[in-house]
Amino acid sequence: MNLRSRIPGLLLGVLGLVMLAGCSRSTTLPDAAAGAGGSAGGMEGGSTMDGASTMGAGAGAGLDGAAERAQDAQLSRLVVYFDYDRSEIRSEFNDMLAAHAAYLATRPNTQVRLEGHTDERGSREYNIGLGEQRAQAVRRVLLLQGAAAEQVTTVSYGEERPAAFGSDDESYGLNRRVELVYRQ
Repeated sequence: MNLRSRIPGLLLGVLGLVMLAGCSRSTTLPDAAAGAGGSAGGMEGGSTMDGASTMGAGAGAGLDGAAERAQDAQLSRLVVYFDYDRSEIRSEFNDMLAAHAAYLATRPNTQVRLEGHTDERGSREYNIGLGEQRAQAVRRVLLLQGAAAEQVTTVSYGEERPAAFGSDDESYGLNRRVELVYRQ
């Protein structure tokens, strides 16, 4: 079963999680399916693929309702996208990463794995290195903004786990990413 055939089921699961999160005040961490699934628009225009879960009210302790919802929206985003052959984080992901760093800083038992990915262009060795550079770039931002080093691990999959299959700009854009995968 490939990823494309699982997307409708994942989207239904995502909708269910989002609806349940709205009814609950407890913290819900994103699972691996939330970070890997979902649908996305074209990446070159700057749109992003959002993750599935919100992390609940605890992430925005002391915030008013609108600010809390805005922070929860940032926390539900679990993917950082990159430009071709680059590992610099685009400014559109600054607020998202700041929210994740703040979340980690207030929950010392929570861990996140940063999974670096590339598109299919380049050698396998080069892409493993570039995926690692991307994961390390995200790690540095999280650590600088309050996450503890023992909470954040990195792995590079290079081109081996594409989010989109195809040899077009949209597919390439979806594959140049770092996914945040939470675990406790």
